[in-house]
Parts: sequence; C-alpha cells; structure tokens
Amino acid sequence: MPERAHTPIHVAAGVLIEQGRVCVTRRRPDAPQGGKWEFPGGKLEPGETPLAGLRRELHEELGIEVEQARPLVKLVHRYPDVEVLLDVWTVTRYRGTPHGREAQPLDWVALEALDPRDFPEADRPVLRRLQLPPLYAVSDAARLGLDEFARRLARALEAGVRLVQLREPHLPRADFCRYARRLAALCRAAGARLLVNADPSWVAECDADGVHLSARRLMAATGRPLGLDRLVAASCHDAAELTRMQSLNLDFAVLGPVQPTASHPGAATLGWTRFAQLSGATPAPVYAIGGLRPADVARARAAGAQGVAMIRGLWDAADPGAAVREALAAACSG
Repeated sequence: MPERAHTPIHVAAGVLIEQGRVCVTRRRPDAPQGGKWEFPGGKLEPGETPLAGLRRELHEELGIEVEQARPLVKLVHRYPDVEVLLDVWTVTRYRGTPHGREAQPLDWVALEALDPRDFPEADRPVLRRLQLPPLYAVSDAARLGLDEFARRLARALEAGVRLVQLREPHLPRADFCRYARRLAALCRAAGARLLVNADPSWVAECDADGVHLSARRLMAATGRPLGLDRLVAASCHDAAELTRMQSLNLDFAVLGPVQPTASHPGAATLGWTRFAQLSGATPAPVYAIGGLRPADVARARAAGAQGVAMIRGLWDAADPGAAVREALAAACSG
C-alpha cells in the first residue's frame, strides 16, 4: 500500500484551440478541485497509452474523434494528498462538435483571458505555455539611448512583439520608473506586456505587468513576490536556479547563455544540447538567451524552448520590425 500511494495518477488532457480560443470544461463541485476550469481529459486505464487514453477521454467527455494530436508538455504535480502525472497534448485535428456529454459546463475562452486562479495548480504551467509568445524582447537603452530605444521598440511592437523586459540597471529608481511607465503605455497600446528587471516593489510604480528576477534576486527570494495576476520570470543559468524557479511557482525562466555573446565575451556557454537537457527537465516555459538571432527561434523550439529572448539580435537589426517578423515566422516553422 505505501508504494502504491506514491504512484502518480497518470492523466491525459487535450488542448483544442479554434481562432485563438481554447476549449475548457468545469469540474464537478464535489470533485477534487471542484468548480475549477480544466482542459478536458482524464485518468488512463491500465496498459493504456497516453494518446489512446486521450482519444477515449475526449470521445467520452466531448463526443469528438481525435484524428491528430502532438505532445505539448508532460509534468508531475504534487498536491497535499495526491501526485499527478499530467500528459498534455495539442489536438490538431478532430471530427465532431465538442459538447459536454457528461453535463459538464463547456466554454471556449480567449487564450489571453485564461486566468490561472480559475484552474487547478497542475494546469498553470500549461496555461503559461499557451499564453506566452515565442519572442521575449530585452531592452538595450543604455547602449542605444532612451529615445532611440523607444523608437525601435515601437517598430518591434507594431511587428508583433508581445512580451518585453525593461532591464536598465544604470537608471536610478525615479528615472527607471518614469521610463518604465513610458514603455508600458507603448506596450499596452499594442497588446503587449512589460516586465521590469528590478525590485518587485517597483512594479506598481512602473505600471508594469510583472517582474523579471535576476539570478541573485531569484536565489534570495523566499516566495513568489507577486500574485498570479502578474507575471514573474527569472534568469537562470543552471539546474539549481531552474529548480529554485519552480519551487517559487514562477511563470517562466530565461536560460543561458546558449552561445557566446558580445556583452559577456569568454563567458561559459550551455550549447543547445545542455540547454535541451535543462529545459526538458522543467514543466515551466523556458526561453533561450545568449548570442541568438531571429532565425534561431526554430532551433530553440526544437530544443524544447518556449522561444528566444533577444537583445542585440533584435535591436541591432537595420529594421527591428523585419527582425521580429523573421523570428515569428521561424516560430511557426519550428
């Protein structure tokens, strides 16, 4: 019995996306995590493969026949009373019209409107993988100048950048927050989010959408510094820092440097093989960083990354907008 109690419950779940909206169902009030929304699916039967279980569960729950699906993420989550192995698949083709065959409420919700507080804890890394873009733009205003960087950012936002990190440690707090509010307005008008690489207590003053923790702040943190309504990310360089990021329930990590960089010549690099090993060991989304260009997005995603975080590879381009479009195209091909 003790050995059986520690065996994770293997669950297959499916993500169906149509025109930017994802299919979710509500758990019964008397079930564990009752009343929460979730991705449809359920426990595998003995000897059943994840894909076979997914097909059976989605037929039973939604009345559809899954024709094609690809793995999205596999993760283990430990609740106080049970451990769950969640096998999540993206359903790319199916027959039929999804409906609640077990009288469960069903809805199609815009990706950006999915609120992690409405879902079981095990689903939250899945939500972030679905919501986060393949490109994370990191500021370079110290080198380019505040006004010039703002102009380049405006072109990048117009081309499709949707996640930006303001990292300007040279600026005093008042100047940093003033500049952050300027960039936050640009981002918000474009439907993008701005994270500040600063003390988490600055976020409200900066009118930012979250915080990006340096590795030093990450290792010194005693808990998640902001609520689930804000994004919290961290810079990581090794397995220990990634483990710390997971233990704090952060939303995503940036891992590197993958390749040599102009800003840190001679620094040790991970390379793609080690990056893939480290990113594959964490369920949270991970961005590759370090000496990367727009075309590297496809390679990064093949190595298990959410995408790439770029500085010079983006801002040194003659046309930042063209660089963004190249990166997004590479993400589609990857």
